[in-house]
Amino acid sequence: MRFTMNVAVASVVAAIVATLPGTASAASGDPAPGAWEPAPQAAFELPAGARCDFAVRVDPIVDEVRKLTLATYPDGSPKRELFTGALIDRVTNLETGATSTADASGTSLVVYGTDGSMTWYVTGPVLLGFRENGGSLPKGLWIVDGQFTVEFTPAFAKTITMLHGTTHNVCTDVD
Repeated sequence: MRFTMNVAVASVVAAIVATLPGTASAASGDPAPGAWEPAPQAAFELPAGARCDFAVRVDPIVDEVRKLTLATYPDGSPKRELFTGALIDRVTNLETGATSTADASGTSLVVYGTDGSMTWYVTGPVLLGFRENGGSLPKGLWIVDGQFTVEFTPAFAKTITMLHGTTHNVCTDVD
């Protein structure tokens, strides 16, 4: 099932990319702005109350994520990037030592605004942190799975629009 989903994801992303203004096309002979490159996730810690009611650490234990820059702004900063690859995170409650794993191996087309905003067009699971009053989900570390968009404001408030899918607060797994 995962292989079938990845083929479907690639088809949808290719269709989206082809319809975006300014996208290089094979017919015009324009080369893509970049090549696939690793996009590793750094481990991070958050204090109690920031996302979970307790201090938490997130460590990637499988990280095969790579990105492809599809378009850039005149200053060279990315305008559109595609991210894909296996990402499994270990989430640890730093107060009790309880751990859980979270599959965040989704595929995302990320469109960056010039004002610091961005929009993710996602298929599959991703791990998203929400602070108190920081978006469309309550405070937590959420695995969001399915097909959806995430709109980020310049202050990183997030609004998720689900086509279909599920949400799960990983904080409850290590509470």
